[in-house]
Amino acid sequence: MGQNCCKEEEINFDGEVELMHFNLLRSVGKGAFGKVRVVQHRKSNSIYALKYINKAQCIKMKAVENIIQERRLLEEISCAFVCNLRYAFQDEENMFMVIDLMLGGDLRFHLDRQGQMKEEQVCFYMAELSYGLSILHSRKIVHRDLKPDNVLLDDAGHAHLTDFNIAVHFREDKPLTAVAGSMAYMAPEILAKKGYLSTIDWWSLGVMMYELIFGNRPFRAKTNEALTNAILGDDVYIPSQATSICSQECIDCINAYLTRDITKRLGVKEMGGYEGIKAHPFFKKINWVELEAKKATPPFVPDAKRANFDATHELEELLLEDNPLKNKPKKKKNGELVPTKLSDDPVIAKAMQTMYEKFTVYDYTKNDMNLGIAVDLKDEKSLAAPQMRKVKPGVPGEESMLSIHKDVMEGRDEEVNNVGLESHLSNVKSAAE
Repeated sequence: MGQNCCKEEEINFDGEVELMHFNLLRSVGKGAFGKVRVVQHRKSNSIYALKYINKAQCIKMKAVENIIQERRLLEEISCAFVCNLRYAFQDEENMFMVIDLMLGGDLRFHLDRQGQMKEEQVCFYMAELSYGLSILHSRKIVHRDLKPDNVLLDDAGHAHLTDFNIAVHFREDKPLTAVAGSMAYMAPEILAKKGYLSTIDWWSLGVMMYELIFGNRPFRAKTNEALTNAILGDDVYIPSQATSICSQECIDCINAYLTRDITKRLGVKEMGGYEGIKAHPFFKKINWVELEAKKATPPFVPDAKRANFDATHELEELLLEDNPLKNKPKKKKNGELVPTKLSDDPVIAKAMQTMYEKFTVYDYTKNDMNLGIAVDLKDEKSLAAPQMRKVKPGVPGEESMLSIHKDVMEGRDEEVNNVGLESHLSNVKSAAE
């Protein structure tokens, strides 16, 4: 009798996906209102990254629409150079997105380790990211938050775009106007508030390329206003010893991405778009057929024996979290999911109802767009790290997949509320004219 009372509840894998379908492994990331954990699907044994966002915190941060937009966009994307969405669901407290797990860590982590990256390494990343961006742009999606933190490496060393928290659709006949992104990587046309399209992603890619090569960003300042002025008007600073660090073709490519004239910027349609990038001398050694098929050999392979993320996230979850994530069955009545209990506050109640209705369930196994690139514990080849086969703490993963607009100036932990930029932007608009 004692055995029956302690029997684990049977899981229905044929029903809608829920948290009970996954084993919760270690915490590997933390953002403004959400966290990332490594999880294992209990039926398939596949390993993923679970991004979970607390609903109450999401409402407090006024980020409900951002999360719903991110979930919708990810469902539309199927690209080998993007961290693709596999499942989406919710419970009373959280919204969940299960995404491809990248074992190699993000470029910020590796930049901090290496200080500066070799030109061959940067060239490879820029080529893969340019191809990934061209796919997004062809589907009328602009990322808006490109930076080293939002590029994840898989265990082989291939680069993947992640964090679509502020990504949006765009229309050629209706430019976007919102000031969004991480300020140090924002294109001049965002700060000038004259409207923008997908051209901004190529500028951000140029800022990131500069940073990977030289170890710091091309535009730096101690205040938002000074940084805005620098982005709008300062020349790109090329160190005097630059040619001892990289080739002239590399410098030319950086300048081509960081061109303020959006009709002459590398990557834009007036400059040949993606084909124009492929033709640039900097990429002359890239075999584009192999690269696009993800068959090119990465010049850098992450160390599988070391955790490629900040291990303090695990300790925070264990010691500081008041309400740690737990597997618990959904509340149901007559077989139907019981809606989240609404607040007496009408604003909160409306936001809760919006999340309940619009953050819909997604299951890639029931969708035709199945790339089949999830990590499988039974696949010895895809698991360089022995600890992954044992599925125990020590699983490398991605640091964070939540955009909190960090890296505005040199202090990488400093957060920026984009709403706060509005007050001084009108004073510096003329610098871009």
